[in-house]
Amino acid sequence: MNIVANWSYPTAVKMGRGRIKELADACKSLGMKKPLLITDRGLAPMAITQTALDVLEEAGLGRALFADVDPNPNEKNLEAGIKAYKDGGHDGVVAFGGGSGLDLGKCVAFMAGQTRPVWDFEDIGDWWTRANSDGIAPIVAVPTTAGTGSEVGRASVITNSVTHVKKIIFHPKFLPGVVICDPELTVGMPKMITAGTGMDAFAHCLEAYSSPFYHPMSQGIALEGMRLVKEFLPRAYHEGTDIEARTNMMSAAAMGAVAFQKGLGAIHALSHPIGAVYNTHHGMTNAVVMPPVLKFNRHVIEEKIERAAAYLGIAGGFDGFYDYVLALRAELNVPANLSAMGIANDRIDELSAMAIEDPSAGGNPVKMTLENTKQLFADCF
Repeated sequence: MNIVANWSYPTAVKMGRGRIKELADACKSLGMKKPLLITDRGLAPMAITQTALDVLEEAGLGRALFADVDPNPNEKNLEAGIKAYKDGGHDGVVAFGGGSGLDLGKCVAFMAGQTRPVWDFEDIGDWWTRANSDGIAPIVAVPTTAGTGSEVGRASVITNSVTHVKKIIFHPKFLPGVVICDPELTVGMPKMITAGTGMDAFAHCLEAYSSPFYHPMSQGIALEGMRLVKEFLPRAYHEGTDIEARTNMMSAAAMGAVAFQKGLGAIHALSHPIGAVYNTHHGMTNAVVMPPVLKFNRHVIEEKIERAAAYLGIAGGFDGFYDYVLALRAELNVPANLSAMGIANDRIDELSAMAIEDPSAGGNPVKMTLENTKQLFADCF
């Protein structure tokens, strides 16, 4: 089954195998003549990245690469990226990769025309209105994993290298002008990354669905996103070359990011500080803390989860859904708890203080306090 689609929601999305060949046209459609491709160190030497650079070069758009990007990108990576962008005389960004390459690429395009420090644009109130929106460079996003959904997101997560706190930098113009979702780019993902990124997509959908805020459009997208993960993540994990499964996981990842405009919750509020302090894989951390968070929220979300379970074809209401999550984690070799991830439980107070300050905490169905969050963290070990 060859899936090919062009969507204009939430931005222009070109979905289908082999569509990386349309990268240069996508850049030109946004007025770029000299784009800078931004990705992470691991992806830089790989064939898929070189192919993307070939496509740009053959179309007369040059061959420029910046890859000094950490797994959890920070403001130092950002400064280096802005310098490379300005020194090269670039007029747009191709954000290429998983969450780190996409987030940093988008943030370089955003910050290249700003005079204020990046922390002035944190996702608080109307801080985004401080930005000079005319200075934001055009962005083409090319995801190479199926998880974060950052290719259709209006924010970047940047870690403060001094405080180790992850900050969400927001502006509506972070949304790329064109997205190319080519499932062939995800075929070579290691199993652990397929599992971790896939569980990230599932966490986005689950938390958005459970969030108490009113956004029926996101609610519907979250529910169908969970169904796609249930049907296709095990297939993508066990048979990495299954293009139908890879395509549907790319859709689920984008859907998760669209859905979480409705809000996230404790899964992300716990995962962000753990990732910032211990440099763990974000999606895998989400998967580890998911069952304790489901229990934590149970008395508020039980009826909602019963409806989701019915739609997903899972018998047994909330308990059936909870058991399904445990079984999926086991199938994907997700560590059983934070201890199994190699994390000691000696910094719970510090992590809890960071968690309740995380922007995701506000979307949790149960209000997170320092006391109940400490207990929740303890339950994750």
